[in-house]
Amino acid sequence: MADQRAKLTWTDDQIPVSDRFDDPYFSLQNGLEETRHVFLAGNDLPARFAPGFHIAELGFGTGLNMLTVWSEWEKSGRTTPLSFTSFEAFPMDSADMARALAAFPELAPWSERFLAQWQGGACDLGTLRLEVVEGDARQTLRGWTGAADAWFLDGFSPAKNPELWGADLMQQVADHTTVVGTAATYTAAGFVRRGLEEAGFSVTRTPGYGRKRHMTQAIKA
Repeated sequence: MADQRAKLTWTDDQIPVSDRFDDPYFSLQNGLEETRHVFLAGNDLPARFAPGFHIAELGFGTGLNMLTVWSEWEKSGRTTPLSFTSFEAFPMDSADMARALAAFPELAPWSERFLAQWQGGACDLGTLRLEVVEGDARQTLRGWTGAADAWFLDGFSPAKNPELWGADLMQQVADHTTVVGTAATYTAAGFVRRGLEEAGFSVTRTPGYGRKRHMTQAIKA
C-alpha cells in the first residue's frame, strides 16, 4: 500500500501539489474562501443543515472541506453529529495534512481536534462522524450503503484526473443522493455537467471562485 499514499511537492507559499496529478490541493488564491464559495454556498449550506445531515465527498485531500463545513456546523449551534463520508484513493499522511492546514489558522480549533484523533478510516469527534473510504471511488462507491444530502465533488482537475469525473461515477453519485439532494463542484467542464444531467441531476453553471469563471451546481431532479 506504500504506493497508494499521496506524493507531494510544496510550493514556495506552502501549498501542497499532487505529484501524480500535477495539481494543487486547494486554491492558490485562498483555499478556505474557495471551499466556502464552491462547496458550502454551492450546496446552500449552512441554510440546509438539519439533524442527521449527511455530506459525501470525492477527494478528501487535506481535509479542508470537511473542517470548513464542520466548523460552520458547530458555529450554527448544532450539537448533534454531522455525518461526513469521503472517498479518497491516495490518502495524505497526517504530518502533511497538519503542514497544509497550518495555512488556515481560522480553522485551528477544528483541525487540532481532528488531527489529535485521526488515524485513518473512521473518526467520531462528537459533533462530527467522519469516514474516509480508501481506494478507487469507481469501485468503493458502489459498495457504499449510505445516501448523501449534499456532495462535494472535489477530485483533481478533470483534464488531469478524468477517472473521478466519468459518467458512470456521476451515476453512482446520483444513486447515493437523497431526494432533492445536491452536488457542487469547482469545475464547469462540459462532460462533467453532461454526466450529472444524464445521471438525473438538474445542472446549473454559476460563477466560480477567483480566476475560475464558472462552477457547477446540481440538484437531484
